[in-house]
Formats: sequence, structure tokens, C-alpha cells
Amino acid sequence: MRVGILGGTFNPVHNGHINLAAEAFRKLRLDRIIFVPAKIPPHKIGHNILPAKERYKMVKLAIKGTPYFRISDYEIKSKGTSYSVKTLKAFRKKFGENASLFFITGSDSLSQIRAWKHLDRIMELADFVAARRPGYRITRVKGASIIDIPVMGISSSAIRQRIKKGLSIKRLVPGPVYKYINKKGFYR
Repeated sequence: MRVGILGGTFNPVHNGHINLAAEAFRKLRLDRIIFVPAKIPPHKIGHNILPAKERYKMVKLAIKGTPYFRISDYEIKSKGTSYSVKTLKAFRKKFGENASLFFITGSDSLSQIRAWKHLDRIMELADFVAARRPGYRITRVKGASIIDIPVMGISSSAIRQRIKKGLSIKRLVPGPVYKYINKKGFYR
């Protein structure tokens, strides 16, 4: 089994995340992609982040109807800060040694990767794959593969800023997520 793991804050999940997952699924010939919303991302402590249960709900809404997309609440249910190494150990245990795990991220994450907890162990547990993201220089990391995916130039922080300014985000997020954000009044 070939399993892609796409972790993130997803504050909010947007069409760029969905596109990244769909293209990685195709290019890496995966059987499924598992979205893993972080409970407390270590690099975003102190930032204004929606509660994990709300971000989880938005991801669930975004991926509904796509049979090869799944969502995991592993990090949300875990105690403390969300570290990728802990999550990958749990998925390795769940899927077994014969499964091929692919840890997928945007190339923007590579600039901070040297600060990640137990990076060497992460590289042992899964194939580390970074997708090029417009506007970010590629930082070469030993053991990481770079794939070219037509990633959309969308970021969660830009979406939050647009909402604060009263601008539309309708084309930036999946329809059900757009409706949920408006219903709840998030990011205003």
C-alpha cells in the first residue's frame, strides 16, 4: 500500500491543499492521501489559530466525496504539541513496515525543516516529498524529494487577510468550506 500523509494547520484548508493532494496522489501513484490537521503546530504557537475541531470539520467538508482522500484526528486527539515524527511513528505502526509512506508538504516548509524535531527519524519513517510552491526558493534537504506540481498560489494567511478586509474567498476554498466559514463568521 502507498499512503500519502499531508499534515498541516489548515487554517483554513483551501483549494491549494486539495490540488496538492490530488496531484501528489496521481504523480506518486498513491492508494490514498490522509489529511492530518495539527492540534498545536510547534511553529505556530502564539498565532491566532481556530480550534482544532473547527479546522478538522473544514477539512472533512473539503474532502467529502473524494474516495482516495481520508482524514485523521490522530494529532487532534494526541496530548501536547503536534510533531511530525510522532505522527509518522503512529502511521508506520498502523500500516506496517511493508507500506510505503510519503510525507507530503509544500516547498515553503523546507526553509524551516532544519528546526523540525528528529528530522533524521522522519526521513527514515517515510519518503519526504516537497512540492514546489510559487514564490518560495527550494532549500535542498538530504533525503527529500522535490516534485513539480502545478500548485496554486494560495495561502491560508492570505485567505484570512482577505476575510478581514471583507474580500471574497469564494474561489480560493472548496464550496462547503466557504459556506462553513461564512456561517460561523471565522477570521473576521
